[in-house]
Amino acid sequence: MTLAQLAPNAAPARGGLLFDGAEWDFATVQRVYAAIERIGCDELGLDVFPNQIEIISAEQMLDAYCSVGMPLMYAHWSYGKRFVRDEALYRRGYQALAYEIVINSNPCISYCMEENTMAMQTLVIAHAAFGHNHFFKNNYLFQQWTDPAGILDYLDFAKRYVASCEERHGLEAVETTLDAAHALMGQGVFRYRRAAKLKLGDYERRLRERQEREAQDYCDLWRTVPGGAPTPEGTISEEEARERKRRLRLPEENLLYFLEKNSPTLRNWQRELLRIVRNLAQYFYPQRQTKLMNEGCATFVHYTIVNRLYDQGLISEGALMEILHSHANVVAQFDFDDPRYGGINPYALGFAMMQDIQRICVSPTEEDREWFPGIAGRQEWPAVMRDVWANYRDESFVRQFLSPHLMRKLRLFALSDKASESSYRVEAIHDAEGYRRVRSALADSYDVGEGEPDIQVVDVDLLGDRELVLRHATRKGVGLAEAGRDATLRHVRRLWGYEVRLEDAPSAPGS
Repeated sequence: MTLAQLAPNAAPARGGLLFDGAEWDFATVQRVYAAIERIGCDELGLDVFPNQIEIISAEQMLDAYCSVGMPLMYAHWSYGKRFVRDEALYRRGYQALAYEIVINSNPCISYCMEENTMAMQTLVIAHAAFGHNHFFKNNYLFQQWTDPAGILDYLDFAKRYVASCEERHGLEAVETTLDAAHALMGQGVFRYRRAAKLKLGDYERRLRERQEREAQDYCDLWRTVPGGAPTPEGTISEEEARERKRRLRLPEENLLYFLEKNSPTLRNWQRELLRIVRNLAQYFYPQRQTKLMNEGCATFVHYTIVNRLYDQGLISEGALMEILHSHANVVAQFDFDDPRYGGINPYALGFAMMQDIQRICVSPTEEDREWFPGIAGRQEWPAVMRDVWANYRDESFVRQFLSPHLMRKLRLFALSDKASESSYRVEAIHDAEGYRRVRSALADSYDVGEGEPDIQVVDVDLLGDRELVLRHATRKGVGLAEAGRDATLRHVRRLWGYEVRLEDAPSAPGS
């Protein structure tokens, strides 16, 4: 149910409250949405895409889980496998479902569970439809790498294209190609270059042109030649091989892009499948770089808005307590010796840092003025927040804005864990130098590139057996797990069509 379909002129609940009790209806959702929009846009200055609120069932939420949260997705066996697993865990009470899922699209689609109480609907609308929505629209990484207006059309194209490939080339052939492409999704993104915007019309036009060329060049005699059509290029000279290598622009870190453009054995429809997977991997790449900031922004926005609703007499104490109870569970940070500990909670750290920035703006200490001279004492903290949300990613956000005050509050310190040493060593404590080292170490842990293998295409034998050479640069002495490495290399060989060799590069200084 979209906002356009909600009742526009609903009467308020008794006593001036937006709602009274746990039950919700669409008129109440519309009334709450309007109040949240007024506070979010007028008081916090949020700039959001048009919102589309969808109320869905538990089974529909499970379906959204298995298709990576998107309303449209091409068919693949792994999505069905995930659905069966999540459904079994949910039905047995081993796994709860999210209160909401929000999609980076224009309009921004927010899925809210129909089982939510009206207080929880208020929380998730403020969190997703305004917090996440503003972050998606304004953060520089999302502006650079994603096309919210075109993603849903592109997913529709991808779904139809994969289905047509299954009809023309067989389910097994399509799944084999997609399996290999999915295995390489982590190595299928551009990290430093600007990507072209996804435009459905361009993709379908190029696809039609390729199909027309294939039809014109097709020769029925090729069916009788073992192995398919003859290779048109034949042997090449050393000079031509050098020129081709130069055009390959090696080394190349985007393995899916290299295979899509240069594999000697892939057919055009397979290249299009790799392009679809690569574009989706690129689309979600900013979310991997901004998990801490994105959730911190949304949590800070919903916390601020619901408290303003209470201050204005629009929600009851009971509704506020229910919302704050859920909020406290979301931002809980368990100690390292607690069985529930799973590392630093991105909701907890992100929200704490947003609140700390607000404190530095409104009531700074002398320490704050020394560490943050640019924002300390700036009373217009919403403008500071909007600037932070727009211009940083997790790694740079922590490196720039984690304060000594918050490090003391969270009791953060740095440990050294080296293979050459038999025990842990405390490297940084709460002193002037220690604060900087703790902040730098924590920021490094949010650098996506530090947690992923650095594998690049470095060479290909164009004159001999067409062997493809990959090089892996180890970080801090950490290599690749043998089982995962060998399985992934089999997928690379399947897409390349010839032998693939993986080399270990010398460790960088200081690793």
